[in-house]
Amino acid sequence: MKDNKKNSPSGMAIGMCIGLGIGSAVGAATHNLGLWMPIGLSLGLGLGYAFGRGNEKNGEDDAEDKE
Repeated sequence: MKDNKKNSPSGMAIGMCIGLGIGSAVGAATHNLGLWMPIGLSLGLGLGYAFGRGNEKNGEDDAEDKE
């Protein structure tokens, strides 16, 4: 059977988008985009890493269940 894991977006991309959105919103509210966009992006990268690690753990559990 074909593995369709490559079609879903990675956790890193989702985290970056969320962090950049939050950083842009805070930066627009405080009139300091130059500061808050990189902060939001770096927080998003941390979130994305956490999302990606969660997906790896779930994938391992699914593989063990199939055996």
